[in-house]
Amino acid sequence: MTARVESLHRGLFATGVLLGLIAEQVVLFAVPLLIFQDTGDVSTLGFAFALEWLPGLLAYPFAGLIADRDGGARLFSRVSVGRAAVLGLVVVIVVAEPGWTTAALMTNGALLSILAAPVRMSVEKMVPQVARGEKLATTQSLVQNMELLAMALGPALAAVAVLVLGKVWLLALAAGVFLVAAACWLPLPRQKWQPGNGGGTREILGELGLGWRLLIRNRPVRLLAVLNFAINLVFATVLSANAALVTGVFGASESSYGMLNTFVGIVGLGNLLVIPLLLRKLDVHVLGVIGFTALCAALFVAGTASSFAVYGTAFVAGMTGVAYYNVFNRTQRIKVIPQEHLGKVMGPFYLLNLLSYPMAGLLVGTAGEAIEPQDLVTVLAVVLSVFGAVLLPLVMRSFRQVLAPRDTGSPDVPQTTEVH
Repeated sequence: MTARVESLHRGLFATGVLLGLIAEQVVLFAVPLLIFQDTGDVSTLGFAFALEWLPGLLAYPFAGLIADRDGGARLFSRVSVGRAAVLGLVVVIVVAEPGWTTAALMTNGALLSILAAPVRMSVEKMVPQVARGEKLATTQSLVQNMELLAMALGPALAAVAVLVLGKVWLLALAAGVFLVAAACWLPLPRQKWQPGNGGGTREILGELGLGWRLLIRNRPVRLLAVLNFAINLVFATVLSANAALVTGVFGASESSYGMLNTFVGIVGLGNLLVIPLLLRKLDVHVLGVIGFTALCAALFVAGTASSFAVYGTAFVAGMTGVAYYNVFNRTQRIKVIPQEHLGKVMGPFYLLNLLSYPMAGLLVGTAGEAIEPQDLVTVLAVVLSVFGAVLLPLVMRSFRQVLAPRDTGSPDVPQTTEVH
């Protein structure tokens, strides 16, 4: 494959990822506002957030197994078309029966959550195929910053389109963007489908079990999963209550809610330029420490903020910290997982990581009447700071212990061997 073709494939890969994320952001812009408008209840937002994430968690191990067999490109395109179909059906239901709005949107969240799992696994599987060697870290940072860039373009697109279309029809717009994302990945190289060995359910369960065993035996990835869970729990608490905090607690307008996410994305655009430069001067572990520290500080400020300006600044800073930390997170874990089992391991890894999201939604939903969401964020931010100060050095030391022999070319450590 020529360098020109490889560059074209990376461009199509990145474009498809970005468009899919933009569509997700349009949905995330419209759905909380529609539910809060329909119910006026913060607790309902929390339960909706939990329902949105919980079904997808169970799908991740199976999605990882399918991604290993598929290779990634084919799966991404087909599932993106499926997400477009789900949104189209929800639009029809909401327009035909406005009284079903909240129920339809919560069901939509659950279905899109299930379909998000194979999309994430497809991206994980394709990164090593489109980027090798020194390009791996920069491509991982590109994927991470695409998420932030989408937070600029998605809400900006939604804020403009809502003036013409209204909130409900934003979902139809997102469906169209999903279809374009699917088309972007059609030219990418596709591996031959790897069928099972004919063992049926027993074989599938065996492969799922293999993924869990590889994860449990892989000490650096196991520790990283625990740390990621803690980070996600705190930040997901902010995300689940974000619409209510912005428009309710601080009394800001819906356009301010959209602009907040847009500013996050603008910062993400800056990170697209800054992070590759930082990686030339800083070790990826240092970048991880900077990101984690910035995240904890920002979460504490968000929890104690007395105005939308302070909260919004902290929210943007927190998302930036996530971007820096995730360069370390994404780059290092892929180095210590056998490539032929990447999907099998990343499925359970995502399940453990994202289990914190429905838990955060349930926290907000059940505690919404007893404790203010900001107070909850403050307490969790302090706990995360203490917990991370102990665990993060252990995670980094574990990665160094595994990767150091490989970097020195030790023949005793094969490149695809799991860590016991």
